[in-house]
Amino acid sequence: MPDEEHDAGDRSPVQSVDRALTILEILARAGEAGLGEIADELGVHKSTVSRTVAALAAHDLVEQPESRGPVRLGPGILRLAGATTARLDLVQEGRPVCRALAEETGETVNVAVMAGSTALYVDQALGPSTITSYNWVGQHIPLHATSNGRVLLGALSPDERRAAWGELTAFTEHTVTRPAELERLVEEARSQGYAVVRDELDIGLTAMAAPVHNAHGELVASISLSGPSFRLDPDREHELLAPLRRAADDLSARLGWHG
Repeated sequence: MPDEEHDAGDRSPVQSVDRALTILEILARAGEAGLGEIADELGVHKSTVSRTVAALAAHDLVEQPESRGPVRLGPGILRLAGATTARLDLVQEGRPVCRALAEETGETVNVAVMAGSTALYVDQALGPSTITSYNWVGQHIPLHATSNGRVLLGALSPDERRAAWGELTAFTEHTVTRPAELERLVEEARSQGYAVVRDELDIGLTAMAAPVHNAHGELVASISLSGPSFRLDPDREHELLAPLRRAADDLSARLGWHG
């Protein structure tokens, strides 16, 4: 049995995270295990396991129905797994929709989801007219200065929106930084079913986005078209709106929404 005093002094944040993840792996493999069994497998003192289990239990990732009984995975694991599965489904179902829209319009197509105080690109398709081949997948973008962000903000209450968009940074001279004006634009996007943002994140870049819903009718993502502002002028925006909204409806239907 490792010495408790040495074990406590040898801890670091990285070691603590590693132990927590290993405990989850042990429980996934074994179904349930006692603190002593886990301690033996980790090679640490039982009190160290107890502290780590308590931290995991605070987030519902593990549970210990009896104070001295075995530990097992908690409902928080299902929540995380569900979120991961939903995102994988979104990408899988969205891939053919994105490619078809990019081919039809010639522009870049992106799918984004809310990720804390940003929008996260989870998929992209490049159209034949695309000037750059930069891959935005995995990139975080501000909520207030992008069409995807304004669509995603529409799923939140006014108080939640203000907390989510945080400090309203001006990326260009056209970026909307007044909360009241931004609130109006988010409400407008929600009521009309799409958002258009011109030259607010980058001068010369225009994007338009529409909402994607899941089987429960919840707004879970946005799909956008983007390109140079000289090409996506107001007349072209009007032409692109119909295929964009069809693609958003198609992806929503693939996710089980029939609204």
